[in-house]
Order: sequence, then structure tokens, then C-alpha cells
Amino acid sequence: MKNPLRRPKSKQPLTSRAPARSEQEVLAELLKLCTKPGYVHAVAALCFRDNMLTYADRVTEADFQNRFDSSRLLRTEINTLIGLMLKAPRDWTIPSPAVLAEYVEASDQLLQELHDAMSGAFSLSKVLAGLKRGEQVNPFDSGDAMREPIFYAAESAYNFQYVDIAAQRYAADATWLEANVGFTIAQACAVAEAVDRLLVDRFPVFMMTLRELPRDRWSMLPAFYLTPAEVAAYASLEPELVERILLKFTVPEGNINPGFAALQDFNQITATPLLRSPSGEFICLQNYALAEAIYDSPFYWMQDDKAYRRNRDRHRGEFTENFVAERLSTVFGTNRVLTNIDVWQGKTKVAEIDVLVLWADRAIIVQAKAKRLTVEGRKGNDQVLRDDFKKSVQDAYDQGLTCAECIGDSRYRFTRADGSEINLPNITEIFMFCVVSDHYPALSFQTLQFLKTREVCRVRAALVTDVFLIDVVTELLPTPLQFLSFIARRARYAGRLLAAQELTILAYHLKHNLWLEDSTTMLQIAEDFTAGVDIAMMVRRRGLAGDATPEGFMTRFEGKTLGRIVRQIETRPEPAILEQGFQLLEMSGETFDNLSRIIDQQARRAAQDDKPHDVTMMFGDGSGFTVVCTAEPDDVAAPTLASYCTHRKYRQKADRWFGLCLMPQDAQLRFGLRLSDPWEQDDALEAATADMIEPMSAELVYQRAFRGGKMRTKVGRNDQCPCGSGRKYKKCCIDE
Repeated sequence: MKNPLRRPKSKQPLTSRAPARSEQEVLAELLKLCTKPGYVHAVAALCFRDNMLTYADRVTEADFQNRFDSSRLLRTEINTLIGLMLKAPRDWTIPSPAVLAEYVEASDQLLQELHDAMSGAFSLSKVLAGLKRGEQVNPFDSGDAMREPIFYAAESAYNFQYVDIAAQRYAADATWLEANVGFTIAQACAVAEAVDRLLVDRFPVFMMTLRELPRDRWSMLPAFYLTPAEVAAYASLEPELVERILLKFTVPEGNINPGFAALQDFNQITATPLLRSPSGEFICLQNYALAEAIYDSPFYWMQDDKAYRRNRDRHRGEFTENFVAERLSTVFGTNRVLTNIDVWQGKTKVAEIDVLVLWADRAIIVQAKAKRLTVEGRKGNDQVLRDDFKKSVQDAYDQGLTCAECIGDSRYRFTRADGSEINLPNITEIFMFCVVSDHYPALSFQTLQFLKTREVCRVRAALVTDVFLIDVVTELLPTPLQFLSFIARRARYAGRLLAAQELTILAYHLKHNLWLEDSTTMLQIAEDFTAGVDIAMMVRRRGLAGDATPEGFMTRFEGKTLGRIVRQIETRPEPAILEQGFQLLEMSGETFDNLSRIIDQQARRAAQDDKPHDVTMMFGDGSGFTVVCTAEPDDVAAPTLASYCTHRKYRQKADRWFGLCLMPQDAQLRFGLRLSDPWEQDDALEAATADMIEPMSAELVYQRAFRGGKMRTKVGRNDQCPCGSGRKYKKCCIDE
């Protein structure tokens, strides 16, 4: 599993020393601690304490709460401890329980102090002083200040995503890998999977045997031991091949991690996360680190082969585009996801779209980059940090915006790679994705700080993310309506949401249906919202027992007529009913349930008396919709629905109105319409609508239909208007 964002603390209150020490001073003391006799056993204890997930028969969100406890260490912090430990010959002696406890406590204390030292680049006093002088102060507008959020950033990927996607990432390099390292990445992924399952099976048995030993012999380290034969049995591979793979990801004998002198220097343990015990067993302290190394390291193995570099880089770029296209195709269908689209003005190619999605009158433009955050950027080198971001995100954004401006302009034409021309539909809304192929620490935060944007008609705020989020979103929002509804609202609230990563925003949406009041200037979303998504992905991808869909917004459709209607809308690329689907998805849970029951009632009435029955309601944004249940033929029902919606739209002075026609009895969707012309005064419509009664809110309709509410209820001047506009009665329909 990936580690969410958190801060370390020990059982005792953690306080920085006075006066505060510098980062290098704290690292020097950590180095002394990590090279003490038997410290490797303390690392094993920390890994067991902070990386293990325990649950009974089914994993639940309650089981995950300790994973968001601030006492747990980040993987980057544990890697720092191991990286420092490598700098001296390891003493494998098991320390006494008291000494082991001291090691663990000191590790927590020093890592907290290290965090305090890194946070020193942020000066609240300077910010306040600048604001007092009337200056626009951005405390993170420097590389040095960005080091802290980069180091403590939440993980982008799940460990099983690294394993699953790595096999695809290097599939085109399989021949080179077999010839030069003796195995393929698909085989390495099988080994990583086997290691994971082996350790999970071992831990319960190991804990039982540990209780039989004297306390002074207790150590968690043997729980992480592996032999090639054991792993080979789980992976169904030859032990010799497994050993070759494990050795490739093991710290070389005698390596003292010479480049790791400062916190964000290259740390050998990130490239080779396995250790070797004196008796020859391999040690996998963090299976997440092994999965990430399999995803990242092969790229660097090919670096010395100058003749192959061009192929490597081309394969890397093609993988990013193809993976995103493949995942989006699971939502929209392969015929609506196009790749490598050239944009021409006359005979001149002016731009290229990596991936283009077309659904109804919406489009998604994806620009993918394989550039990652470099070591120098992580160190806080301001120029390098900004240059990395430019090459990874800003360039993709600028290219995507150029392409978006060409859509709908008759001066430009769009062709596929084979030269065939694409006839684009009338596009009313364009979404932009800037996608990177690697874990890019603090990507959301850097986007807020560095991305230079500009307003273009129809183009919504860009989603800047990685392939791992695309994988999760397409997995959990598998229909066009669900997917587009989320990204539309994500774009709408782009400047008003604060979260450690995009996955947190998705998790909040699945739980509570992302929607903000106009009065909400900023919503900060806590990282523990991701628990439901974490479980769902493990259930779907690794077969754990649990909920495959987080309980909340997405599960409210089950067993409800309106939920079934939404499901039917999801499969139809028709602009009229697509936007109606967006409106339905944005309803509150209570309104959704009430309206569903009302539609059931009207459908039954239509079946009983063979007459049309309808319901009309208003949305909070001033638009409205009408549902008609009728068995009349389309050539009768369609004009009737259009006429009713036209009159109702005029009466309510609305700019948008939606209509749905449903079958009697079972309320199956027949067709829909959308009226979106701006409201204008019309004498004929004024006369025709003079006697129309006002529509009611779903709550009031429900009350009258199912709770015996009176047809005429007294509405106070300050009560909410029964028309459903969301305004007070005295400021809405009181004079009509």
C-alpha cells in the first residue's frame, strides 16, 4: 500500500531543541544513530509498526484509520534511515529490548526535529510583515521553501499500480532487458507480487513463533527475510531467475551510499531497496519500495547504452500516451478516444494532441509528458525546480491550450496519424489533462505555485496529474456521465479546493458528491478521506474482501428508479440528456431519493389510466426540468414535451430547461431534450403561460404526494420559495 501524508511523532511530546539545530546537524546525529550496532533491527521494528495493515474478515475504513495517524513514518523518512545505515558496515547483533526502544524513540525524535529544520524555510513573520506593508507575499515562491512539501508529499501510486503498470511501461524494451540484464520487467513484477504474498502469509506465523522466544531474542527483522526458492514457489519461476532479479534490486556488496550526503541527494536504497543478510537471505523491509524501484530503475539501466537511448525515450513517451488512451477507452469506448491527432492550418502542422476524447458536445484534450522531477529539483534548486515543472507540466498545458483554441475554428483541420480527416462535432466544453508518467512529488502544490494559466472560451481549468490517478478515476468512475460530471466540478472549483493530492479530492467526491456553496471560498480536504478509495482499489485489483465502491455518493443509486435512469443516461452520447444527467448527479441525497419516489408514482399512474403524468422541479441554479411518463408514440410525445418545456422555461424566466420522456410503469428512459437559448420577452408566450402554476421543490412535492401535505400551504415571506429556486419567497414569487 501507499503511505498517505502524515507527520511523525513519538509517544512522548516531540519538541525541537532550543536553540533549533540546522538540518545538517540533525542529519549528522541521525547518521550516528543509524550506524549503531544492531540498528537494522530498529528499522525492521519501525517498518512493522508503520507499514502493516491488520483487519479481520473484511477490510473496512475503520481498519485504515491508524494509517492516517500522525505517529506513523513516511516511506521517505524510513528510506532516509536505511540510507544513512548503509554508510557504515552493518552490525547484525540483536540489541536488548531497552536499547531497541531507545533506537526507535530516538529515530522518531530526530525525524521530527529534521522536519522542524526543513520547515524553517517558511517564515511566518516575513509573510505577516510583507502583508502589513501591502505586499503580495507567496511564502513558497522559492525552491528552498518547496523542499519540505516535496519530501513529505503523499505517494501518487499504490504499490500494485507500480507492479501492474511497470510491465506495460517496459514491454517494448523486453528484448534489450533480456539481453542486458537477463530478465524482463514482467518477470520482475511477478517476483514483486510473490514477495508481497509471501510476506503477508509469513507475518501471522512469525508472530506466533516470536512469542516462544526469550524477550532478548525478539526482533522483527527475520519476518522480512526471503530466499529465492521461497519466492520462486510463489511466482512459478525458476529459482535461478528469481535470484537474478532479486540481486538486481539489492544494495551491492560494499556500497556505502556515497552520494547520500544531504536529505534529498540520490539515495541508493531507492534504486536497490533490498538488503542481504549475513546468512544470504534477501531482506525486503518495504515492499512498496521494491514495486517503485521496478517501475523507475530500468529507465536508468539503459542510460549507458547510447545507441539505445533514443528507443528508450520513444518507448517511454509512447507508453504514457497509450496507457492514458487505453484507460479512457474503458470509459468512453475505443471509437471515441483518438491518439496522435495533428492540427493543420493549410499545409502547416501547428499542433498535436496526444489523446483526444469526444463525447456528445464535450471534449477532453490530454497532453502527456514523461519528464520527471530531478534530484536537483528535489534539493530546492529554484531554477532547476521551475525548469522541471516547465518541461513536465507548463509545456503540456501550453500545447493543450493551443489545440483547444483551434477546435471549432474553420481555419484548422484535424487528422489522424494516417492522414484521414476528423470531423469534430460542435464542442461546447473542453477539458484539459496534463499527465506525467512518474510520481511527481507535491504535484498539486507545485501546480498551484508555478502553473501560468490564461482564460480561453469553453476551456475549463486543467487537471494536472499522473497516470496513476487516471488509472484510479477510470476504475471508479467507469461511465462517461460519472467521469465528466466529476472533472467538470473539479474544474469549476479548481481555485477553491486544497488537498495533498488529486486522489483526495476524488475520494471526497465519491463520499460526499463534490459540491460547494457559493459562499465557500476554500475547502481543505483531509487525507483520511482516501480510505474508502484505498480499500476499493485493493478489492478490485488484488481481491481483498471489502467494499468495491466506497459507501456514499456512488452507492445511493442502488435500487432507485432515478438511479436506473441515470445509468441509462450514462450510455447515451446525446448532449440534451448528458447535461440533464449532470444536474441529477449534483442533487443532494434526500432530493434524489424524493424525486425517485415521485417518478415511480407518476409512472404507475400513467400505466393505470393510460394518460401522461408529469413532474416539474427547479434547480438551485435557476434551471429546471420536466419528466413526463407516457405511452404515447414518439411523434406525439416529443412535441408535447417540447411545448411544455418551452412554456415552463419561459414562465420561470430560465435560460436552460431539460425534459425527459419515460415509459409508464417501469419508468424506462425514452428520450430527452435541452432548451438552452437565453430567455427573451415574448408576447405570445407571455399570454400562454399567464395561468401556469409555479413548480414546487422536490421536497414539497414529496410532502404532498406521500405525507398528506395540503395542496395550499402558507409560505412565510422569509421561507424558501416553493418554486425550488433556493431564494426567499419574498425575493422570488411573492408578487406573481
